[in-house]
Amino acid sequence: MTITLRPGSTVMFTGDSITDCQRLESEHGLGFGYPLRIAGEWGLRHPERAVTWLNSGTGGDKVMDLEPRWQTDVLDARPDVVSILVGINDVGWHTYAPDGYVIPAEDYAAGYDRLLAPLAEAGVDLILIEPFLLPVHGPVEVGDAHLGVEVRKEWRADLDPKIQVVRELAREYGAHLLAADGMFAELAATTGPEYWAADGVHPTPAGHAALAAAWLRLVT
Repeated sequence: MTITLRPGSTVMFTGDSITDCQRLESEHGLGFGYPLRIAGEWGLRHPERAVTWLNSGTGGDKVMDLEPRWQTDVLDARPDVVSILVGINDVGWHTYAPDGYVIPAEDYAAGYDRLLAPLAEAGVDLILIEPFLLPVHGPVEVGDAHLGVEVRKEWRADLDPKIQVVRELAREYGAHLLAADGMFAELAATTGPEYWAADGVHPTPAGHAALAAAWLRLVT
């Protein structure tokens, strides 16, 4: 079962920096990542079905950061479809932010559930994108922090339960799941992970194209 985008539908993308992708610096407000690629490809395929595309992703956001702006940035737009990608900052926050702490999977789940409940009540179609982490080689930088292999192993161990949370919430709410972590793992097996996300988190142009292609398979 896919989501049918009807003429005049409004689609909202939201989440963290992967979705944000410099949206405030772009003329159209969609940024330069997968939301723009989706909007462009859809417009090329379906010029007879105009869709309003919105992006409220914000770099660095965790689930707890989405909550205070959820009404203004998402619900007030009265979207027909909401696509959410959030979680990698909930995983790594304690390793790079001076005030960061470990966010249990249970807290991540409870907060995510609070985001989804009003959308489900309003009859909004949901697309949940798994947070993902590619096993790049060597250290990576997050702000002023230099993260080595051992820290990224810690991220991986913390990420897996949160991916399960997203899968369980997708089943509970009847949402469409984009299994991005598994998709990138499969792609990286032949090309190497850096081809898709140089730092293991933020997609390259090819990585954004892969996300867009997978997203478009969920809609008609």
